Amino acid sequence: MMIADFARVANGKIDVIGGGWSMMNAQGPFGFFVAALFQIPWDQTNAKHEFRLELLDADGQGVAIPGGETVRAEGEFEVGRPPGLRPGTPVDAPLVVPFGPLELEEGRYELRLTIDDETKEDWFLAFTVRHAAAPAD
Repeated sequence: MMIADFARVANGKIDVIGGGWSMMNAQGPFGFFVAALFQIPWDQTNAKHEFRLELLDADGQGVAIPGGETVRAEGEFEVGRPPGLRPGTPVDAPLVVPFGPLELEEGRYELRLTIDDETKEDWFLAFTVRHAAAPAD
């Protein structure tokens, strides 16, 4: 997974602009994209999988937006086996999820990925928000 200024899936690949950052110097609301490349095991292809990406604060709590809901993205994906692919070969599944615009307090945040109600220690991205001073006129 990677945080980027912009990302999209095109022709089975991920196009990324401004990717790989972990520090945001914000001057107000900002948005970002999470790009992920899943490698689906052979025996889990041709089946629907549910995913959830949650934005958590430094205490591991969901970040609330006005209205009380927490910032999250949910969906599902299914990857088929291409014809002629050797049994046992994993299949790539690119995914891009936009977030924002968000106005976050200064501090450390984490994006936590869950797939089929399972998460692992390395299925997260952490970043820090700093409030940048407005440029002098």
